[in-house]
Amino acid sequence: MRCALLDQVREQPGGEALLAAAYEGVHLVGGAVRDLLLLEHPRELDVLVEGEIEPLLRALGGEAVTHDRFGTASVSLEDAHIDVARARRERYPHPGGLPLVEPASVAEDLLRRDFTVNAIAVRIGEGRAGEVHAAPGALEDLAAGRLRVLHDASFIDDPTRLLRLARYEARLGFVVEDHTAVLAREAIAARALDTVSGARIGAELRLGLAEDGALGALQRMDELGILLGLGLYTPLPAKLAAGALALLPDDGRPGELLMALLCEDPAILDTFEFPAGERDRIVSSARAAPEIGDVLASDTRASLLHEALAGKTPEAIAIAAAQGPPGAAETARLWFDMLRHVRLSITGDDLLAAGVPSGPELGRRLAVALARRLDGELEPGPRAELAAAMEAGA
Repeated sequence: MRCALLDQVREQPGGEALLAAAYEGVHLVGGAVRDLLLLEHPRELDVLVEGEIEPLLRALGGEAVTHDRFGTASVSLEDAHIDVARARRERYPHPGGLPLVEPASVAEDLLRRDFTVNAIAVRIGEGRAGEVHAAPGALEDLAAGRLRVLHDASFIDDPTRLLRLARYEARLGFVVEDHTAVLAREAIAARALDTVSGARIGAELRLGLAEDGALGALQRMDELGILLGLGLYTPLPAKLAAGALALLPDDGRPGELLMALLCEDPAILDTFEFPAGERDRIVSSARAAPEIGDVLASDTRASLLHEALAGKTPEAIAIAAAQGPPGAAETARLWFDMLRHVRLSITGDDLLAAGVPSGPELGRRLAVALARRLDGELEPGPRAELAAAMEAGA
C-alpha cells in the first residue's frame, strides 16, 4: 500500500511538488488520504507537519497565507492549493468556541479530528515514506463505509461537525454509526448549535450547499433536526427541490435555489454572514417564485412572458415551475432554452441615427420591436427590427 499511495499522491495536482518538498515528519492527512484509499481524487491536499511548518512553506514556494494562532497556512501553487498545519492537540475552553492548541505528535493530532475516516495520515517525507498512521478503528470504519466520531463530546466541543456529518454522509454514501447518531441527536436537543458563531455555521452550510449531493445533505440535516435548530423552514420540501433542480439551467445556482426554499428572511442570512449579493438573490428568489407561478401556468404570448420573467432569477423561475402544473415546467424550459436569449440586433444608436430623439422614447421603441420579435411578427435582422421600431412612433 505504501508505494501505491505515494504514486497516487504524485498524480494529484501539486503532488509532485509536495513530494519533492517533503522531509521527515511531513504527512498527507485527512480527507485527501481518505479519498486516495477509496481510489477517488481528493478535492485538496491537506498536509500535517510534526514541528515547524516554515521549512515546508519555503520548500514549496508559491504564495502562502499563514494563521499563526493555529500553526496553519494555505499555499497556492500554479496548479494546486495545499493546506499545511502543524500537528497539534486541542482543548476547548467552552462548547462551540475555537480551540486552544499546542504542538503534538501525528498520533495525537489524529485523535482531535471530526470522524475516524478523516483521522488517517500517510508519511510522505524522508524515511518510512508511505507509512500509514490511523486513529483506532479508522481503517475499519473506512472499509465499512461508516461515519464515527472519535469521542463522546465531539459534537459538543465543535457543533459544526453536525453539519459535516450530513455533508459527508451525502457525499460519500456512508452510514452513520449508531452511537454517533445518538450523540448527534443529543447535541441538537441540547441546542449545541446555539454555542457556535453564525459565521462558522454559515461557512459550513455554504460548503454543504456547494456539494453535488447538496439536497441529500439538507435532507439529512432536516431528519436530524439541524435545519429546525438553525431557524430554517422545515420540513424541507425535498420533492419540490428535486423538481426545481431538474429544471434549473446550467447558469443557475443550485445552492441558492435550495436556500430560497429554506429561508426568505435576510436577517437569518445575515446572521450566517452570507455575502450580500448571494443573500439578496436568495431572498429575491424566495419572494418572487409565488408571484410568477400563474404566469408560467397560463397560455400567454411570448412577449408577455418575457415582460413577466425578465429580471427574475433562474432559481425563482425553476421553483415556480416545479410548484405548478406540468405546463408550467414546459413554459419554463421554453424560457430557459430560447426566449430569454432573444436579443435585438439594433440598439439605441441605430434609432438615434434614424432621427429618433434621445430619451425614454428610445427604450420604448426597442421594447416594441423586441415584443414583436418574440411573438414571431418580425423576421430577425436589423432591417425588420428598425422598421418596427420606427413604426412604433407613429
